[in-house]
Amino acid sequence: MPVVTGSVDNTPAVRAPSIVGPPSLVELAATTLRRMIIGGDLLCGQRIVENRLTRELGISRPPLREALRVLEREGLVRQVPRKGVIVTPLTLHDIYEICTLRAEFEHLAVRLGVPVREAARMRRCQQALQRMSEAAEIGDQAQFLECSFAFHVAVVGLSGHQRLEEAYRSLQLQLMLSMALNRKARQDRESLGQDVARHQRLLEIIDAGDPEAVLAELAAHGDRTFLDGIETKVDGHTDEALQWLRRQRQAQEDT
Repeated sequence: MPVVTGSVDNTPAVRAPSIVGPPSLVELAATTLRRMIIGGDLLCGQRIVENRLTRELGISRPPLREALRVLEREGLVRQVPRKGVIVTPLTLHDIYEICTLRAEFEHLAVRLGVPVREAARMRRCQQALQRMSEAAEIGDQAQFLECSFAFHVAVVGLSGHQRLEEAYRSLQLQLMLSMALNRKARQDRESLGQDVARHQRLLEIIDAGDPEAVLAELAAHGDRTFLDGIETKVDGHTDEALQWLRRQRQAQEDT
């Protein structure tokens, strides 16, 4: 146990361990709002009505506003002059940038983290997958989305690269924001149980230790159904984004 010297009577003083308290009101509010956004209860471009949320969440304005600042740093909400806070609007070009950069982050994480060198990193993935399975069994869609998010962040965490994980975390949240635009298309194509099985297969390939096999599975792993008809729901149809969207649909047809 570490000691601290230099007290008045020169007796070593034992340093007390840190005490981790319960989640603060800000953390709880941020978690609730994040769940509402990625679950599609609050959609891209929708205004955040503070008076309504303070009543529904049972909190005062200061913790709510601090929670909104947390979500702003994550890219989920945005301050707009004369309108207040809105859920971040996305264009097709935004979605193109989010998805392509996320794929590059995943490739770097696999290159750095597979084969897995520390058992604790793999356990983190396994625990996230177990929570996904439990949420699927009870049909808790919101909880399932949170666990799926944690699973993908844990996979990137196999790299042991903290800055990469933090950057990926923000992108993954923004990807889930774009998925919320077309949640029904995804629900009609794949059950929660099938989603768990898809993630289980990815984890088994990671455990086998071949980075090329992991990259091949990741290329086929991504659920692209949220892109069905997405161009009718968003603006920003740049040439790059439209070409990328055509490639994604072709890849979906080939799998």
